[in-house]
Amino acid sequence: MLHGVAVLAAMSGALMAAGSAVAGAQVNEQLSDSVRSALAAALRDRSPPEPRYVSGLEKVDWLSGMAERLPARHKPSHLERVEFLQMARYEAQRAGLDPQLVLGLIEVESNFRRHAISSAGARGYMQVMPFWTREIGDGNPAGLFDSRTNLRYGCVILRHYIDIERGDLYRALGRYNGSLGRPEYPNLVLAAWRRWNYDTGRVLKAQQTAVTPALTPALNAAASLGPVASR
Repeated sequence: MLHGVAVLAAMSGALMAAGSAVAGAQVNEQLSDSVRSALAAALRDRSPPEPRYVSGLEKVDWLSGMAERLPARHKPSHLERVEFLQMARYEAQRAGLDPQLVLGLIEVESNFRRHAISSAGARGYMQVMPFWTREIGDGNPAGLFDSRTNLRYGCVILRHYIDIERGDLYRALGRYNGSLGRPEYPNLVLAAWRRWNYDTGRVLKAQQTAVTPALTPALNAAASLGPVASR
């Protein structure tokens, strides 16, 4: 077990150091007309990327915390990092995915390189294979280098695989990478997901702690008035 963990850590470290794109050859499986239509419709929606947050405090905390973890080499400016994170969180939530899972997958797939191309020809942040543009998109693989387009494809495709596998994320990740049945890729992504973990409960607790002292004087004043007389 320890040997397996060491191997995964070594693989992950090597990928991070080299900035490699590790996408496998996603399989161009036959899609039913209904599935193809549903996936195409999911791609077409171009609503403003406004992700959901529990509170303004969580928004500030999440963006600042995640921005610090992004590789400066590929995301040098703070504004660029925040814009990317807003898009990634929105597309993940829109597809019903954990934003931290998507960030972990991007780390493994492209190390956050927008123009990454794998040996199999997969493109962009989430290493989307060009055949998907013919199956459910506009047929233009160059569009996969557009940040939001790539994130939209990647999240829609991962959601599709999770649905095919009836919620089995491990197998869905294998499909995403074109390595179904092999443990290496799912284990790398799950390990990266843990590294991108975010504790929402900590923020809620901090918010409650900040609010409670501010309310105390008002509550004491109300208590000093005694019961309200009935009329």
